Formats: sequence, C-alpha cells, structure tokens
Amino acid sequence: MNGFVAAFQVELLKARRSRLAWGITAAFLILPLVGGLFMIILKNPDQARAMGLISVKAQLAGGTADWPTFFSMLLQGTAIGGIMLYSFITAWLFGREFSDHTAKEFLAVLTPRWQIIAAKLALMVLWIVLLTLLSFAVALTIGALVAIPGWSQGLAASTFGSLALIMVLLLMLMPLVAFFASAGRGYLPPLGWALLTLVLAQIMAALGWGDWFPWSVPALASGMAGPPAELTGPHSYLVVLLMCFVGLAATFIWWRSADQAQ
Repeated sequence: MNGFVAAFQVELLKARRSRLAWGITAAFLILPLVGGLFMIILKNPDQARAMGLISVKAQLAGGTADWPTFFSMLLQGTAIGGIMLYSFITAWLFGREFSDHTAKEFLAVLTPRWQIIAAKLALMVLWIVLLTLLSFAVALTIGALVAIPGWSQGLAASTFGSLALIMVLLLMLMPLVAFFASAGRGYLPPLGWALLTLVLAQIMAALGWGDWFPWSVPALASGMAGPPAELTGPHSYLVVLLMCFVGLAATFIWWRSADQAQ
C-alpha cells in the first residue's frame, strides 16, 4: 500500500507541474461556457445578431433560454465531448512515459507495476470526478449570472444524477484507452481509438443498435435521442461494465509483461 501511495503522489506531482494537464482542465470548462453563450443569444437574439452572433444556430442547439435547455446541453455535451476529453486525460497519464522516454526507468523501479498502474487509474478517476463537479458548478454559476428562467432544485438534482451517471459510464470506457496508450507507446493510438469509438457510437445509435454498443450508451443516457429509460436497459450498462473489465485486464496484463528494454 505504501508503494501505491508513493506512486499516486508522484503521478499527482507530474500532473500539477504539466502545462498540458492544466490545458486539458481548461478545455473541460468550455462546455458550460458555450452553453451560457447560447443562453445569452437565445435571451437576446436581436442584440446577439447586432454583435455578429448567429442566433439561428443557437435556436437549433436549444430552442428556449431556460434551465431545462441549459442542463440538456450540458448533459449531451458531456456525453459526446467527454469521450475525447476523458481520453485525453487517460492518454496523457499512460502515454507520457513513452513520449518523455522514461518508460525504461518507470519499469525498473522497485514499486510493483500493478501499484503504479493502479495509482494512474486512481488519479484518472479523481481528476475526472473533480473536473465534472467543477463543470457542473461553473454551469450553475453561469446560469445564475445569465438569469435564465425555469430553475428548480428538483431539476438540478436530477441533472446532477444524470451527469454523474454519464461520468461513470465514460470512466468505465477509459481502461481500454489506457491499454492503447500503453501498448501503442504514446498519445496517438489511444486518441485515434477514442475518435473511432466516437464516430462508431454515432453510427450505431443511428442504426438503432446503440443500446448494445458501449460507446453509444453514455449519449443515450444523456437523453440526446429521447427518454433514456426507453433507449437503454440493463444490458446496456452490462456491456459497458464488460468493456471496463476487459480494459482493466488488458492494461494490467500488458504492464506486467512489458519489457524494460522498450
């Protein structure tokens, strides 16, 4: 356990000192900011048009300037954009050892490899949870500043529950990203994998098979295509859980047998 704590502290220190890590964190906050911009446009279309903003696109994106629309945009944006943003975090945590050419030293330390990988996964979870909470807090602040109507504590609570569900579903898909970052020895393979799954998720959902395709489930759970209860079932969450176990097993097995000479 001491090895895990030490490894976690090292990973945390590397994240704190990395400009890329802070850039990813900043990018995560774009979604609520963009949602607030759309709310401003929807509330003041004439003024927005005079400023050069395009209100028609805002109408297509939302419809009315109220909390239900704002929260819906937040959920849908997290479900779609979260695949790439979460993947960036995971790819950075697992791929930087190869990009920084520290993999050989990383594999030669006395700390058991499974503890180091567990520390990376723990930091990934903590990082994403904190960013999701921060994103929701920023959304609440922006919505209050814009003074959009339709607020209720029940709506906020249900939105937070849906956001937490989407976050958990996306988190369970990240171990496979970690595996591709490890086996691919860098950032590009996991990001390519994430982009591929994002495209396939849209296709499978359009074909009506999204409830069986793990990477489509978060978007369906967001309510993007309709009521989540009608589009997903227990099998949907089971296939996501299965992918989580597959990714974890593949990642730990790969690092256990990784060659120090690579």
